[in-house]
Amino acid sequence: MTSTTPRGPGPEEQALLLAAGLADLAVHTVGSAFGTLRGLLRRSDTTDLAQNARQELQARGRLALDRYTHVPPAHLEVLARHKLAREKSDVADV
Repeated sequence: MTSTTPRGPGPEEQALLLAAGLADLAVHTVGSAFGTLRGLLRRSDTTDLAQNARQELQARGRLALDRYTHVPPAHLEVLARHKLAREKSDVADV
């Protein structure tokens, strides 16, 4: 007598399950976001909240741009500047 062992879902079924799970998560997240937005619109201080949110987003944008566009000086360049500054201070002390 041969016993068949139950196999896990095949690749197609796994892909379908993953897609269904992602879709369910997206619907849940969007529904939650709309509920939060509806609650925010009912508040009396909506203009203050919007102003604070705008300022926070601008600050975050400034930080992100600084993080990705700022290039630190080369290490050897920094060392050379320190050496020149030390030499100038030694000459000034004499």
